[in-house]
Amino acid sequence: MSRPLVPGSPDRQDPELSTRQREVLVALVALHGASARPVSSDALSHTGGVRGSAAGIRQVLAELEELGLLTRGHASSGRVPTGSGYAWHIRNQLEPVALADDALREMDRRLRRSAHDVEQLLHEASRLLSALTLQLGLALAASLEHERLLGLELAAVEPQRALLVLTLEGGTVRTLKLELAHALDPAELAEVEPLLGERLTGLPLAEVRARLAADPELVRDTAVRLVTRAAMASWAEPGPQALFTSGAARIAAQPEFRDGPMLGSLLQVIENGPPLDRLMVGGIEGHPAVRISLDEADALTRCSLVSYPLTGAPRLAVGVLGPLRMDYARALAAVEAVGARIASYL
Repeated sequence: MSRPLVPGSPDRQDPELSTRQREVLVALVALHGASARPVSSDALSHTGGVRGSAAGIRQVLAELEELGLLTRGHASSGRVPTGSGYAWHIRNQLEPVALADDALREMDRRLRRSAHDVEQLLHEASRLLSALTLQLGLALAASLEHERLLGLELAAVEPQRALLVLTLEGGTVRTLKLELAHALDPAELAEVEPLLGERLTGLPLAEVRARLAADPELVRDTAVRLVTRAAMASWAEPGPQALFTSGAARIAAQPEFRDGPMLGSLLQVIENGPPLDRLMVGGIEGHPAVRISLDEADALTRCSLVSYPLTGAPRLAVGVLGPLRMDYARALAAVEAVGARIASYL
């Protein structure tokens, strides 16, 4: 399974490279990223700025291939980074970049304009990420229906209004505004709260909804019945998990995906959602991470995912999907900037 990679966090299994090996690998990653073609020793010398003879460069290339960081199609072809090569580069060599001030201002303007509506905000996030990285922009709103209820609180607002606050696994909080058919004083609500907690705590949210609607124990007492009916009236039907995407034409134009059947399989996986939805929320909240050569689906093996699970919203995430040779520094900067801003709005 693809593991999340964090820049600046070397792995104990990463090979120790000499200064010369680092120089050649970094130059080759840059040249392959720009051209999508295998890179030769001549290209490294003339275009990549690597000093030394072609024979000396070929020797270093052979060493990097021996370490599993490079590969080539046949003996006379140039080389390309392997998944391990990209992983080494991201963990040990990737330099952070800053987005331009005008790009950040435009990002703020567009996201702020959509901040009143979560769905519209995520749509805008996917469009922004695609425009900033020239890859496929992703934004995920995962369903909360399988999250377990850890606790609840019932608070009076007015005689016929109350708030039911549901605390879920992972720290997510869902608040229901209750319009009561008849007035209840704070003391009556205080008696209802432990009864609801006893019947509902520990259940997945989908079962909480079902029990509120049908549990006979929750309709015997008048005050409890008023609260449960108000909760069901306030609680909209669950929306399906939503994966918003933007930039399919950009990823279709990449040389890696110009093959019709391969592109069709990739777009089918994107349309279905899994396993991208699970991968996007699988990292550390508030930290961008990279997954190289996604092995969860055949169509994704030539792709990498840069994702950012939002702080305080463990079921929301933004990300970028692209070929292995994508510009990881820019993608990481873009998903972190967009994700942090959305988290602040929510």
